[in-house]
Amino acid sequence: MKGPAGIMALVLAETAAGGAGFLFLTPLWGEVRRGFFYLTGAIVLALALSAAGAAAGGYDDATAAKGRVAVTLAVVLAGATLLWLGLVRFRLHRAGRALGIATVPLAVAMLFAFARTTDESLALSLFQLLTGAVFTGAVLDGLLLGHWYLTDRRLTRGPINRMAWLLVASVVLEAAAVIVGAIGAPDRPGRASSSLNPLLTVAGSATWIAIGMVACTGLIAVFIQLTLRGTRPTAVQSATGFFYLAVVTAFTAELAAKVRFLP
Repeated sequence: MKGPAGIMALVLAETAAGGAGFLFLTPLWGEVRRGFFYLTGAIVLALALSAAGAAAGGYDDATAAKGRVAVTLAVVLAGATLLWLGLVRFRLHRAGRALGIATVPLAVAMLFAFARTTDESLALSLFQLLTGAVFTGAVLDGLLLGHWYLTDRRLTRGPINRMAWLLVASVVLEAAAVIVGAIGAPDRPGRASSSLNPLLTVAGSATWIAIGMVACTGLIAVFIQLTLRGTRPTAVQSATGFFYLAVVTAFTAELAAKVRFLP
């Protein structure tokens, strides 16, 4: 893949994977009503289809075959998500949950396929995509969970508190990944290496933007933690507002971080 469409495909794919992962690998199934799974599943479905569409629009002749595999897996992830949503809707909860859990390794396989389409080494690309999935997934599911408290007034603080801590952990992981990517992936001719000025290349500037946005997301995560220490119900609403800001900073960080990956 190549160009802005390819970069967007990477970010959309990792967000879909992260959203599915946090949805089924945390104890949310026994804590929130099924409506939350409909909401989050529908967004994961849209993200997976969008990733497939963006990837198809960013085909590179040199990696077209690998790109088609990635697109196929994104479509399969979307189809599997739609299927488990249908199973849960028809009250086949065990089957729906089992299929939902199975979409997580499917999402990892999709990220592996996308990692094969980049200009970086496979190991570095896969590490960056998995880390990005954790980062964007924590932000996405945290935002949706915060909104869900407006629907389910009896929901305890446990889920949102856990998601806030997961966001903090994901920020630390993402910061390490961006730094490792910057150190381990110097500019090479033909990639995003054209100069903005005599001192900074496009890729180098994007790395600094990514680091700055990750730091901003970390600061927002601290504010979320401090806000949730309050006992009033409005504390969750305030935390949700901070999650909105985290969506902006996290997605900006990921878009900037992925500039290095594609020509």
